[in-house]
Amino acid sequence: MLTGKPFLHRGQDTLSLHFDLLATQSQMRLDAPIELQLPYTRTMMGFVLFHPRPARIAMIGLGGGSMVKYCHEHLPRSFMEVAEISAQVIALREQFGIPPDSERLRVRCVDGADFVRDSDAQFDVLLVDGFDRLGQSPQLCSSTFYANCRQRLAPGGLMVVNMARPDPLRLHRIDRIRDQFSTVLLVESDDFCSQIVFAFPAGTVCTPVERLLDCLGPMEHAHPVDLRRTLFKIRREQLRHLVD
Repeated sequence: MLTGKPFLHRGQDTLSLHFDLLATQSQMRLDAPIELQLPYTRTMMGFVLFHPRPARIAMIGLGGGSMVKYCHEHLPRSFMEVAEISAQVIALREQFGIPPDSERLRVRCVDGADFVRDSDAQFDVLLVDGFDRLGQSPQLCSSTFYANCRQRLAPGGLMVVNMARPDPLRLHRIDRIRDQFSTVLLVESDDFCSQIVFAFPAGTVCTPVERLLDCLGPMEHAHPVDLRRTLFKIRREQLRHLVD
């Protein structure tokens, strides 16, 4: 019987984290543990197009630590602070090869909503990927939460949110983000299971795609996460905003 507790599934060449049998929370290739396997994680990493060298990154939701490991490897000058509400999830970090806490990484067992409310830190990038067995955690979707996220961003910073595509409240939650952020771009993951929200507060310039194209080559070399696909999806979204 499933209890809602996180559990692992080991395939022939993968290790995955689940809360139930219907959805995969995180997945790792055993022979390539740093590589991002799930399409939505590669799309979320599109933040490097706008902020290629963030000094401070906050993540809400640890899961199997796919994005933590990727950022730890590919953004060696970034400090990361991770808020994960489940001690049971954190207890699995060694099995996924998540690095131990250090001067570059700190994982805290705390509700992500409390974290952004109580922290006095400023982050260049805030990644929101908080789910439980019932879906997206309600406290991570409120207007107050998004307002607190905006306050946690340093000048020039952005928030990136993973929205589950089948969620019937998804559009309502996106409207809440629009109430707090001046520019909101919606980008589909390649498997269409998630819609990734890139949100820029007032005062943060959303770099035009033409300028991003100029530096895409070196960034693609540094980040094997389908940045070109993400960039052209962002371009379509920016053009849609101009038409609207």
